[in-house]
Amino acid sequence: MSDSTLRLADVATVDTPIGPFTTIVDTDGAVLASGWTGDASTLTGLIHATLRPTELRQRDSLGAVTKAVVDYHAGDLTAIDAIPVRQQSGEFLVHAWEVLRKVPAGEPVTYTEFAGLSGRPAATRAAANACARNSAALFVPCHRVLRIGGALGGFRWGLEAKAWLLTHEG
Repeated sequence: MSDSTLRLADVATVDTPIGPFTTIVDTDGAVLASGWTGDASTLTGLIHATLRPTELRQRDSLGAVTKAVVDYHAGDLTAIDAIPVRQQSGEFLVHAWEVLRKVPAGEPVTYTEFAGLSGRPAATRAAANACARNSAALFVPCHRVLRIGGALGGFRWGLEAKAWLLTHEG
């Protein structure tokens, strides 16, 4: 795909108990980026260059994706599980994001445990990096990873949002 090729993606924002939540999806409905912001431009830079859209089409709803966001925040913690996600990076990060999608709601893991689940038990920093570089917040639930001892660690969307999510899932 050349740089001049148009890459269209759809975007929608919904209100949640912890603020506006915006999702950008590819033309086939896979989540490219998402997070607790009302500004889609803060999300586009998180998308890998090979997947990054050149044009965003504003929508009121993204169908099943928007329904999953609303249902999750209303208490259906598994609503996000079947939504397809498309992220691109190195082999370990892509694998780690897939592993993260399997961490059950209400059962957070430490960064060390996440590294082990990802097949690299000594790579705690790499596991933390996978969380930091995750563009599809909520759908790839990096909020379910904590520091040893239960400290929240970091979260792109703020520690108040992370605490709310963990309480919501607990």
